[in-house]
Amino acid sequence: MDKLRKIGLTALAGSLVAGSVSAAEMSVSGSAGMSYSGGDEHAVTGAGWTMGDSVTFSASGDVNDIGVTYSVELDGDAADGTNQLDSHSITFDLGDAGSLVFAGHGGSGFLDANDDVMPTAHEEPWDIVTGAEAQLIGGHAGNNMFTYNYSHDSGINLTVGYLQSAGGVSAKSYTDFGVTYTGMEGLTIGYGQGDVEQTLNTKSDESTMFATYAIGSITVGLQQSEKDNETGNDYESTSFGISYQVNDDLAVSYGAQDSEVTSGTDQEASALSVSYTMGSLSIGASVHDVNNINNVQTNDRSAYNVALGFNF
Repeated sequence: MDKLRKIGLTALAGSLVAGSVSAAEMSVSGSAGMSYSGGDEHAVTGAGWTMGDSVTFSASGDVNDIGVTYSVELDGDAADGTNQLDSHSITFDLGDAGSLVFAGHGGSGFLDANDDVMPTAHEEPWDIVTGAEAQLIGGHAGNNMFTYNYSHDSGINLTVGYLQSAGGVSAKSYTDFGVTYTGMEGLTIGYGQGDVEQTLNTKSDESTMFATYAIGSITVGLQQSEKDNETGNDYESTSFGISYQVNDDLAVSYGAQDSEVTSGTDQEASALSVSYTMGSLSIGASVHDVNNINNVQTNDRSAYNVALGFNF
């Protein structure tokens, strides 16, 4: 009898394992590319040529009627040069109640994900030129971050981010929220706010609001962000972008950003971009001009970037 019971339990355990495996969906995606940046004599990245590569594995299945997805990215460009494990997260699909993401690495709240949402064919105006991103207003993000997302049929979307304080990373826990409206065809309107205090007694109140509108082949956008510090200077940035989809494969864009500081000179950045897509192949190029970099007068430089990418 005991022998029969053992056989039965073994068969049951095997069927449960087989069932869980067959219920899961596995997928793999990858990308690789090479780019060249030049023209900026103050760049500290070494050679102008760089390579990017990434392979992402994901597994999805139902656990007690809750959809669970695990995603992990292998990236040869990992920051420390030794650990090739990059972004990884667990997503809980709560159905009509939204979704919850716990990101061990690569997580972001609303402000970080929307630091610049202006339409562009390749890169943002403040990118590529060394130091031009120093005062970019984008909240806070880090390892082991929670992000909750909810979307309503009316076109209203809610995002809430939470990052617990951690020694050497942030003095206070960080929370931000954002709301977007996409209920009108071609139009996206958004607003987000968060308090950042990575170092004790250096709290800043950050916020952003933006709108983009696509009509036919043209997309235009306007964004304004603020960073009010309890100590030190306050910052305010205004961004503008316009893109034109020439055809299914070719796009061009122009963008500009003005970053104001309460004590100092405004940083003014602009970029002209172009991109071409043919199947899994993409080619992008951009030329950037930035005046008064990091709000330092007469610190003016230009740079350009050309990139070749493959998606699999």
